[in-house]
Amino acid sequence: MVHPTPIQSADAPALRDLCEQLAARAAEIDRNQRWPEEQLRLCGDYGVYEWFQPVEWGGQGWNAPEVLRSYLLLSAACLTTTFILTQRSGACQRIAGSDNEAVKLRWLFDLAAGRKFATVAISHLTTSRRHLSRPVLEATETSQGFRLDGFSPWVTGGEHADVIVTGATLLDGRQILVALPTDLPGVECPPSPQLVGLTSSHTGEMRCHAVQVDRQWLLAGPVENVMRSGQGAGTGGLQTSALAIGHAGAAIEYLESQARERPDIAPPASELRKEQGALARDLLNAAQGLGQCNQEQLRVRANSLALRASQSALTAAKGMGYVVGHPAGRWCREALFFLVWSCPQPVLAANLCEFAHLD
Repeated sequence: MVHPTPIQSADAPALRDLCEQLAARAAEIDRNQRWPEEQLRLCGDYGVYEWFQPVEWGGQGWNAPEVLRSYLLLSAACLTTTFILTQRSGACQRIAGSDNEAVKLRWLFDLAAGRKFATVAISHLTTSRRHLSRPVLEATETSQGFRLDGFSPWVTGGEHADVIVTGATLLDGRQILVALPTDLPGVECPPSPQLVGLTSSHTGEMRCHAVQVDRQWLLAGPVENVMRSGQGAGTGGLQTSALAIGHAGAAIEYLESQARERPDIAPPASELRKEQGALARDLLNAAQGLGQCNQEQLRVRANSLALRASQSALTAAKGMGYVVGHPAGRWCREALFFLVWSCPQPVLAANLCEFAHLD
C-alpha cells in the first residue's frame, strides 16, 4: 500500500482528502459504535500524530493556530475521530512537556509514528467529581513510588490505550501526574457505556486497584494543582471550542446545500455562516494572544452555535432528519456533547442563562 504524503500544514490539499475519507465513514461509526480503528489508521498514514510533538521527538511541532485550523476541518468531517485525537494529543503534550526524559524516550517516537495509542484520564482533577470530600483516585506514597486506588470517570479509548496520562491526589491535597502503562497489574478499563453521541469514542471509566506505579513514570508532582504545572498545562480550552465551531460548520454546509433549492433557508444559513466565520477568526486570534475574547467567552459562543446550527439542519431536513441515520439527527446528538465535555461552571451558567433568555 502506498501511504500519502504526511500533511505538513493546515492548508495542505491532503488535509482535505483526509477529511473527505473521515466524513464518508462518520455515519458508519455512529451506527455500529465500534472503535474507529480505520479512521485512526488514516490519521497515522497522513502524519496527523506528528503535528502535536516536538521535532526532536519525531513530530512536526505545529503551533497552536495551525492545530486549531486543522481541528476546524477535521471536526466537521468526523467529530468522534477528532475528539479522540484531542485526548491522544493531550497525553502526548503532557509527556513531551515533562522533565522525565526516560518517559519521553519510552513513548514519544512510537506515539508520533502511530505505533502506540495514548489518552488522558484527568477529568476528576478538573471538572468531574471534585465536590467529593475524598479524592476518587487516590495516591499513596511508597518506597518505590506511589500506589493508586480509585477511578477516573471519563477516559476516552482507555481499553485501547498503551499508556494513560492520569493524575491522583494524596490525602494532604498534593497531586501527581503519571504516564500509566495500561499493562500494570490492577489497571482496568471496563466496557464503556452507550452515550447519546460519540459512543464509538469508547469513553468510560478507568479503575485502579492497588496499582503500584514506579517513580520512573512520574511526569509531575507531588504538588498542589498539578494540572497547572509544566508545559501543556490547562484543559479543554481553545481546542474544545474549535471542535464545536467545526461541528457547526458541517450542519451549516447542509443548510447551504438545501438553500440552493429552497430560498427561504438562505437567510438563516447565511447568518449562521457569518457567525461561524467570525467565531473562527476570534478563536485563531485568541490562540495568538490577540483580540478581546477569553476562552470562556469563546466556549459559550461555540456551544451556542453548535446547538443552533445542528437544530437548524434538523429543521431544514424535516421528518427525514429525525430518522436514524440522517446526519442532521447525529449532529444534534453530538452537539449536546459540548454541554458536558470539559465545561467549566461559568460556561454552563452562561449557556443556561441563554436557554432561559436571562441577561
